[in-house]
Amino acid sequence: MDKRTLLVQMREKSLEGGGQDRIQSQHKKGKLTARERLHFLLDEGSFQEIGAFVQHRSKDFGMENQLIPGDGVVTGYGTINGRLVYVFSQDFTVFGGSLSETHAEKICKVMDLAMKNGAPVIGLNDSGGARIQEGVVSLGGYADIFYKNTIASGVVPQLSMIMGPCAGGAVYSPAITDFILMVENTSYMFVTGPNVVKTVTHEEVSSEDLGGASVHSSKSGVAHFTAANEVESIKQLRTLLSYIPQNCEEQAPSIPYETADEDRPKLSHIVPENANQPYDIREVIEQVADEDSFFEVHKNYAENIVVGFARLAGKSIGIIANQPSFLAGVLDINASKKAARFVRFCDAFNVPLLVFEDVPGFLPGTDQEWNGIITNGAKLLYAFCEATVPRITVITRKAYGGAYDVMNSKHIGADMNFAWPTAEIAVMGAKGAAEIIFKKEIDAAADKEAALKAKEAEYANLFANPYRAAERGFVDEVILPEETRYKLIKAFKMLENKVDKLPRKKHGNIPL
Repeated sequence: MDKRTLLVQMREKSLEGGGQDRIQSQHKKGKLTARERLHFLLDEGSFQEIGAFVQHRSKDFGMENQLIPGDGVVTGYGTINGRLVYVFSQDFTVFGGSLSETHAEKICKVMDLAMKNGAPVIGLNDSGGARIQEGVVSLGGYADIFYKNTIASGVVPQLSMIMGPCAGGAVYSPAITDFILMVENTSYMFVTGPNVVKTVTHEEVSSEDLGGASVHSSKSGVAHFTAANEVESIKQLRTLLSYIPQNCEEQAPSIPYETADEDRPKLSHIVPENANQPYDIREVIEQVADEDSFFEVHKNYAENIVVGFARLAGKSIGIIANQPSFLAGVLDINASKKAARFVRFCDAFNVPLLVFEDVPGFLPGTDQEWNGIITNGAKLLYAFCEATVPRITVITRKAYGGAYDVMNSKHIGADMNFAWPTAEIAVMGAKGAAEIIFKKEIDAAADKEAALKAKEAEYANLFANPYRAAERGFVDEVILPEETRYKLIKAFKMLENKVDKLPRKKHGNIPL
């Protein structure tokens, strides 16, 4: 056999994975193969494979007789919408996608290349876990990957797609990355599986109920996006990449935009006259952002706060907004964690931040206090304080108490703060404040209810408006709602060359 023919045969062998029977088994589960996933993910013809002929080195348990080129993971680079990305796609048809020493080395190699060349890393996870036949060597491989994830954090975007099982130590690599995408009914994540849970706690639970896409997108917050099938999940990832830069030194890609009539009259009719009546903050976001550009993150988790990417005059921005239609938009433990994580990602990758504020305060109660609302609320405070990207806040209605400070107030470094005429900036609501300040007068009154209402109105006239804050410079401008988009376009344009540096230090100590 000549050398050319040998190479062709070796290439063909590497494309076979675990063979047709296992590929068919993968398809019967509603799952694509490792290479099919890359076909849908990357621009056509752009994939360049690295390490196609790599084989494991294990000699135990007859493994020396089971050598498959690639060793259960397809690695390399390609483009998405013309932009360079590095990828690894675990192949469940080869040893169940289990991680060996060489499997891990292949993943680490593309991560090193990504950091050197400043491009995102995308991992498509579909693995039975550590390769048991290799013992501690495979565990060492996981640790090598975790270390690379940590070093790459904040340098290049890291995106994890969970396309099948991801259990045990394997879950910690995706957990360190920036975003996790899961597929309904075919992917799951957990540290200990259903059998271990049953043995230890005597609970009977399925893999889906323990760590499926629905659980992690709504209850734990581990997953940022879910999709009905793998192709839809891949489309989500391609969309996500369009909002973020290649690395920490670059800006997010923008699209051409021609200035038009930027007034949005509908904004004047969204906030109800009754301060206690809810409304959907997404209506505000959709009117302010470029048409159909809002891409929500963590949609089903901590629904009292909304976060996501959008475009404003063609440029990518990150949005954090209290949601009055869910728990009145209060800040609680989960909302604080959700928003803090998003703020830190945007700041790490030069994505400007826009905050819509309508917050009555922090959620009271023993559950919140006992589970650490203090340190968790401080995470969001810390994240905003530390962020050096352009930061703008629009107060649409309530801005009460400590939550006013936390939601990107002027006092913690916001660059521009706008308020609508409906804004109420105060320590607390008028009723509660009146009950405290005028307690003696109300108690002494013949008609206590009428006295309370009178004092409530008195307090509201003084503080339930944006003008006291504007007098102090805590609000830069009180604007009409319909002017919001125009004002924000101008403000972000003014801030696009902002330079702000933190004091020299090794790193801060965020309240984890």
